Amino acid sequence: MNDLLKGKKGIIFGALDEKSMAWKVAEKAYEQGAIFTLSNTPVALRFGQLDELAKKTNSTIIPADATNIADLYDVFEKSMEILGGKVDFVLHSIGMSLNVRKKIPYPELNYDYYKKTLDISAISFHKILQVAYKLDAVNEWGSILALSYIAAQRTLYRYNDMADAKALLESIARSFGYIYGREKKVRVNTISQSPTMTTAGSGVAGIDSLIDFTERMSPLGNADAVDLADYTVTLFSDLTRKVTMQNLFHDGGFSSMGMSLRAMHQYNKSLEVDFPG
Repeated sequence: MNDLLKGKKGIIFGALDEKSMAWKVAEKAYEQGAIFTLSNTPVALRFGQLDELAKKTNSTIIPADATNIADLYDVFEKSMEILGGKVDFVLHSIGMSLNVRKKIPYPELNYDYYKKTLDISAISFHKILQVAYKLDAVNEWGSILALSYIAAQRTLYRYNDMADAKALLESIARSFGYIYGREKKVRVNTISQSPTMTTAGSGVAGIDSLIDFTERMSPLGNADAVDLADYTVTLFSDLTRKVTMQNLFHDGGFSSMGMSLRAMHQYNKSLEVDFPG
């Protein structure tokens, strides 16, 4: 289906480089007829390749720290000016944990880092929603999405305080989604995506093993960033106008699995190894 987002306007937070999920969403949204602005932190803009994406999608970049309310007002006000009115969709693709980066285990969390994890990875979503709500910046039947992960519901080795952030992110979507839907007919959802090899994710210890495991467990295999972009576009479109306050699993069926045949075969192979001791 073509032109699914023809006439739609939006804001995409968090694209960094070609490996970014937000980057793939921006490419697909543009392909489907949308116009939008792009936003990321000034530091990310220096180290990323956002200028290339902006040129490719004929978009304007508005630097902003998504934890800063004044910056967010600037993003929404400038976006409405550039795009010619209210927006129809917003993507929050933002997450960072210094505890994970510095390999600090969960029982020993640095609490200053912990607060930053929650503020950057989850509370920033509330701030984006609050600013959009106060400015009445989103058209009726608009769609606001954040990217989540199954660690919000299940414990995954080494995911650390990011799991707490994802749980908070999903709760914010439900709580704000009720009010935004009731008052302004705007839908708010999260997408729980398969583990995806982004630039940030590639630095997490054990990511290769996790991706292999989920690939073996998922009946359809992992959803990659291009798959995510396709799914996200449908949630920005008018085809999903009555979907709100949901955490939508986009993971090839992993979230419903206990054990798969492929994973069992691999597990049985590991039992055949004669480990010392």
